Amino acid sequence: MGRNLNDVVAALPEARRARVEARAQELKEQVESLSELRRVAGKAQVEIASALNVKQPSVSKIEKQADMYLSTLRSYVEAVGGQLDLIVRLPSRAPLRIERLGDVALGAAARSGKITTKRRAKPKTAARAG
Repeated sequence: MGRNLNDVVAALPEARRARVEARAQELKEQVESLSELRRVAGKAQVEIASALNVKQPSVSKIEKQADMYLSTLRSYVEAVGGQLDLIVRLPSRAPLRIERLGDVALGAAARSGKITTKRRAKPKTAARAG
């Protein structure tokens, strides 16, 4: 009679079994796609669509995209109940977390009234002699 996976793992030396179990846990904590993330969160496409103020087919399209704006990804992650963190790993440096990209923070601050923008006055034209 054949052995099952539990029997094989149980027969491994303690240190090897610990490494196998740690790697298995790492794999359980990863998701391959946005649709898998949504399923892990226990949400339906219709719920995500409602949170994003779009129709369900738009959620399906987002889940199939290979490339998208970070703002779209952030909105999607927040709709499933998560928070998006952008971490950069450089050689010989500790991981760095990016808080804002470009003028996104400026736009949000301006809308909140924390930043005011001054507009240039249009130059006055000379009055025509008539």
